[in-house]
Amino acid sequence: MRKSLVYLASLAVAILVATCVKPPDYPDEPVITDVSVNQSTIPQASLNGPIDTLVITIAFTDGDGDLSDDGTEPNIELIDSRDSTIIPNRIPSINEQGTENGIRGEIKILIPNKTGGSKGICCIFPDRRICDVDPRYPTNTYHYTVRIKDRAGNWSNAMDTEDITILCQ
Repeated sequence: MRKSLVYLASLAVAILVATCVKPPDYPDEPVITDVSVNQSTIPQASLNGPIDTLVITIAFTDGDGDLSDDGTEPNIELIDSRDSTIIPNRIPSINEQGTENGIRGEIKILIPNKTGGSKGICCIFPDRRICDVDPRYPTNTYHYTVRIKDRAGNWSNAMDTEDITILCQ
């Protein structure tokens, strides 16, 4: 009898806790809740230098769950603090999660320090040269300002990464 009473009391508490948990109520526009980078120092792109990749992780919420690639234009902006260059990216397809109260998750953007078709991760010198070596300027320090856009055209808040130092040698 005593075990049954304890069991029923535990069940009642569990039901009360389960019914008191409210689903999240996110705003319809995307919100960046955190931005991080996997490292604070990286060598610049070069033919013979070490190959490395900067990983930017964007934590987000979106109340109406329409944060996905619409196929028409880039929907992630990384803005380089050194020269305000906008580096466009696309949010990958995100499956609808069957909920009416939004989604949350993380997006990872990989930026390799490669040479070739794109400038990769490069130092920018005062005379506007890029991806060069100049002993007077052994490093560059910068950050990215990050924004994301949903399919309805709503832009998120902007958030900065921590400072990143490029080794220019």
